[in-house]
Amino acid sequence: MPTKTLQIPTADGQADAFAAFPEHDGQHPGVLMYTDGFGIRPVLREMARELAGHGYYVLVPHLFYRHGPAPVTELPEHIGEEARPAVLARLMPLIEAHTADRVLRDADAYLRFLTAQPEVGAGPVAVTGYCIGGLLATRTAAAHPGRIAALAAFHGPVGADGPGSLSRITAEIHFGHAESDVTPEALGELDKALDAAGVGYTSEIYPGTVHGFTMSDTDAFDPAALRLHWDRLLPLLGRTLTRS
Repeated sequence: MPTKTLQIPTADGQADAFAAFPEHDGQHPGVLMYTDGFGIRPVLREMARELAGHGYYVLVPHLFYRHGPAPVTELPEHIGEEARPAVLARLMPLIEAHTADRVLRDADAYLRFLTAQPEVGAGPVAVTGYCIGGLLATRTAAAHPGRIAALAAFHGPVGADGPGSLSRITAEIHFGHAESDVTPEALGELDKALDAAGVGYTSEIYPGTVHGFTMSDTDAFDPAALRLHWDRLLPLLGRTLTRS
């Protein structure tokens, strides 16, 4: 699977990024993939390669490039419960500094870069994200309704900006929630906001999961939930993205 390490020009500097795309020549639908708070690492590269194998050009930017290239902090091979508090203590100031204004400036740059790649076909793109990346993906879709055809977010705080933010989205949506992250009541309120937005969507709690269930290098990993994630994501992209 071809891969590239790239530098994305942004309003605030250069964001390092990883891209994966199909082996065969030609142009492919573009997907902007936002990482979780732990950032670009082997598990995210593998997920990007897996998605690219289904016919997509997948761009994975380093969210915290303003603080240095990835990785901005040393990560263990497995981010278990013993290591997690210390890692989060180092990352939380970076996450808190990543304001909505920064997110939207970066989203402009990422989408401009993605759609300019010679391997990416014309037409709208998709955006997906994990954990905090799910919120970033949702903000990106809300800010670029004409350019984003599909939005998928997994174990992310997608409703953090309030129901009004969802009203700007025109993409078809899948939200896959961890059971530990959202109550049925909160899910009902989110679904009401999505109904009011008038978009096509699925929004569901993945049974028995905890936050981070897609990430195989954490204790939260749930293989069945990861399979369900692919079972939801791939048909969504297949319905919404144009192939050349």
